[in-house]
Amino acid sequence: MTTAQATSSVPQLLTPEFMARLDALGVVSKKILAGKLRGERRSRKKGESLEFADFRNYAQGDDLRRIDWNLYARFERLFIKLFLAEEDLSVYLVLDGSASMNYGSVNKFDYARKVAAAIAYIGITNLDRVSMGVYAGGQEHILTNIRGKKQAMRLFKFLSEIKPAGGTDLKEATKRFILRNRRPGVCLMLSDFLDPDGFEAPLKALVANRMDTFAVHVLAPEEVEPELTGDFMLVDAETGERLDVTASKRLVDNYRKTVRGFCSSLQQFCAARGVAYLFASTDLPFEALVLNYLRNVGLVR
Repeated sequence: MTTAQATSSVPQLLTPEFMARLDALGVVSKKILAGKLRGERRSRKKGESLEFADFRNYAQGDDLRRIDWNLYARFERLFIKLFLAEEDLSVYLVLDGSASMNYGSVNKFDYARKVAAAIAYIGITNLDRVSMGVYAGGQEHILTNIRGKKQAMRLFKFLSEIKPAGGTDLKEATKRFILRNRRPGVCLMLSDFLDPDGFEAPLKALVANRMDTFAVHVLAPEEVEPELTGDFMLVDAETGERLDVTASKRLVDNYRKTVRGFCSSLQQFCAARGVAYLFASTDLPFEALVLNYLRNVGLVR
């Protein structure tokens, strides 16, 4: 019945202690997105159905009338009864699985999939409908319309089995994802956005399809502030192209200026189109990103 018991056999993307903290959170949208199904949504609508769906841990502020006192007598812990209520939310995650994400002292892809796992877990716990697409090695990995905490094992298994590979093609990944997911909802795109064709088209497509869009820009600190000296060879992780480089102070300064400019242009592009932008350096613990920074930009509460 507890979080630890429910997830003891799944890959350890999230610790039981962290999941217990996520149980009190919910994904929110800046828009009211009514659903065809009913979910455990703290919405502006009133009322609930009588059809029982699941339990979750009690959190401060919950309606005391929904506490299951029989479970309290058995476990000496407070659980809230969830019913199929009046409004649900579609939560979408587009995760970049290209080879450029397979980099960093804290691996960018591992970091991004833990963030994706946390947001998806919050969604399914609140009976939102969660769908995910990961484009890696020219293949599309799909998880569609999961809801309810019983789907946690399936979620974690799905994410743990994906290996980053191949080139970045956010436009194609987004196009395929939208074709399968027409219903408006909250969409989180996690990527380093190092796409030779740019980041503009995929983000425009998400906004055009009525997605409440969040862009999580994942970079390793070594990419932002490299400590390079002497002669070395650069190898492109996606194309294999090689380049001999001498790391002079001027070269490193120009590189840092270019990275800052790239991040700034992505942030400004997002701001102009109503996309919430969040820079995520992998030296920031992903738990802090979820519990603090994603709360600050209005994705969870």
